[in-house]
Amino acid sequence: MSDLTKLTIAEAREGLKKKEFSSVELTKAYIEKMEANRKLNAFVLETPEIALAQAKISDEKYAKGTNGILEGIPLGIKDLFCTKGIRTTACSHILDGFEPQYESTVTGKLLEAGASILGKLNLDEFAMGGSNETSYYGPVINPHKAKDSDADLVAGGSSGGSAAAVAADMCAGATGTDTGGSIRQPAAFCGVTGIKPTYGRCSRYGIIAFASSLDQAGPIAKDVRDCAIMLNAMAGYDPKDSTSAKIAVPDFESFLGQNIKGLKVGIPAEYRPDGLNAEISKLWDDGIAKLKEQGAEIVDISLPHTKYALAAYYIIAPAEASSNLARYDGLRYGLRVPGEHLDNMYINSRTEGFGKEVKRRIMIGTYVLSAGYYDAYYLKAQKVRRLIREDFIKAFEKCDVILTPTAPVAAFPIGDKSMQENPINMWLNDVFTVSVNLAGLPGMSLPFGVNAQGLPLGLQLIGKAFDEGTIFKTASALMTEKK
Repeated sequence: MSDLTKLTIAEAREGLKKKEFSSVELTKAYIEKMEANRKLNAFVLETPEIALAQAKISDEKYAKGTNGILEGIPLGIKDLFCTKGIRTTACSHILDGFEPQYESTVTGKLLEAGASILGKLNLDEFAMGGSNETSYYGPVINPHKAKDSDADLVAGGSSGGSAAAVAADMCAGATGTDTGGSIRQPAAFCGVTGIKPTYGRCSRYGIIAFASSLDQAGPIAKDVRDCAIMLNAMAGYDPKDSTSAKIAVPDFESFLGQNIKGLKVGIPAEYRPDGLNAEISKLWDDGIAKLKEQGAEIVDISLPHTKYALAAYYIIAPAEASSNLARYDGLRYGLRVPGEHLDNMYINSRTEGFGKEVKRRIMIGTYVLSAGYYDAYYLKAQKVRRLIREDFIKAFEKCDVILTPTAPVAAFPIGDKSMQENPINMWLNDVFTVSVNLAGLPGMSLPFGVNAQGLPLGLQLIGKAFDEGTIFKTASALMTEKK
């Protein structure tokens, strides 16, 4: 039998329906691949026994004809999603040993659809990072290497474990979360597909919060169809999440293969700044040409407040993080470091429990929310956010979807000093993605090419709010004949 882990979710699902192999056989193949690739550090917790038990139930459901849309498909779960009875730490020391007594809505939906859980995937601590180097469990290693180099490369962040695991065939698909590009950037770095849906499309209940007005769950998978299949299962209204949108979820698979003749594709001038990497620029031009060949109309648009997006993001996101992370005090769950009195215990637990990047963002967030600085920083950033959203509203009066690069660079070496010594350099990797989160829009990264070193490069499609269907239609056209 050929390597079952090479199959897409769609192909594996078809094979299971035709009884060409069983769910147990498929799961065992992924477990073997997961164990053989531990050097990548993609999984921080493996749950093979749970996955096999779930696979046996899936085989019974196929025999009865009661299978779900993801029946028997082995997935990896980002360690930010609470999984009942399975350790969940957000890859932070402060949540050592925490086992939730409830299931996140998204993982619950995936389980209801028949998926099995291979384990929990590595991420930047509390999803704060762009390279998966801030994890308490160490960095994820990108399965790709540059030509003529043996240097280990970052997998991107924060969903680096998810992207690396999918790229290395360690799971059929994976959950991710995206606060400023944390699904799309690692997908681009690892050469896989990932979509951040519209804010409110997927429930945030049971996802450990970073920045509540920006966080959104989404899938990372091998191709566009697999992302559509996963998002069909993940999306939907949830009364347990006050920000969940009570909007019908279309069948995202039905948009694949649709004709894009006459579709208006916006190209924002602000995403092609002076000094843009020549290979990234050419990739973008190739994507534009591919869409034109299939009848799409290319439209020049402007997103004038894009230049303020990073600054606004790195005020709003840390502000919300400082508030969300106040609950981790060593008193109720996770790490507790004793002190002479209660205040000392709080200080000791948080000092030892949080990593450097998390502390940096808590400090920034606390500062911009403090008396005397709230109006000058936080309130102003929220006003800029509104202007960014209005830019997109105006742009979408001229076009149906927007095409841009996903990231300004390819994957870089782990421990890159220019990134480590100046965190702003790391934050600049989000330059093409953060505005999408600030506006609450859907965005997808597609593995459209490679650079001279053979490293993956991604293109990004941005859609109107709750119009993921147009993104899937355009992505399907863009990736025609590309594998």
